[in-house]
Amino acid sequence: MPVTITALEDIPLVQPGDDLAALLIDALARAGLTPLPFDILVIAQKIVSKAQGRFVELASLTPSQEAIELSEVSGKDSRLVQAILREAREVVRARRGLIIVETHEGLVMANAGIDQSNLSAADQGRRVLLLPENAQRSAEELKTKLDAHFGAAIGVIISDSVGRAFRLGTVGLAIGAVGVPALWDRRGEADLSGRRLEATEVGFADAVAAAAVLAMGEAAEGRPAALVRGLEWKAPSRPASALVRPKSEDLFR
Repeated sequence: MPVTITALEDIPLVQPGDDLAALLIDALARAGLTPLPFDILVIAQKIVSKAQGRFVELASLTPSQEAIELSEVSGKDSRLVQAILREAREVVRARRGLIIVETHEGLVMANAGIDQSNLSAADQGRRVLLLPENAQRSAEELKTKLDAHFGAAIGVIISDSVGRAFRLGTVGLAIGAVGVPALWDRRGEADLSGRRLEATEVGFADAVAAAAVLAMGEAAEGRPAALVRGLEWKAPSRPASALVRPKSEDLFR
């Protein structure tokens, strides 16, 4: 089966409290798609966060001394910096225009994943959107509803667009993954020459997320989910947390 990626069109703007699974089911039906085993639905974190009401009013935040100092370094609104610090376990790096932190879920990313793009014009400078509340659990809850409706065990990935150390540009990254081997350990398998693989672990969920985001778009496309079909694997399901490099193995911090 060829690998296909179908971005879902015409998903309405998601509001706090919306039944996101129902919106996705409707979008799949409009596209004439009935998910099958080994299909993977990739969902942009933004609509998950919106459905969960993960907005923060900047006016409600009182900057700490640390936030004020980081604001001076980064040039960012001290209230935004306070929001970043609330979501952070550790500040990794900071410079003009950028604060990189480790989130409470172990993700190392700019601004703790806090987003201001694709919010309404009235939101600009007024409120920001946080990452989903426990992205892994969010993916599991969506999969349960989707599997029950379609009668097929599918994979669900919640993606975010992130930059990478030593590389320019953003790519899709899996911050929640269920029903797929987020990290596929292929050590012990043979390569084409029969040589035993000794170090190969595939960032499967990240690769799928990156490919899907190309179809979904990064700007005003309005396609916040995509169905990936045609992939197969022989590996147990592993969560997105399996992709996070332990700090003890991080050579750059």
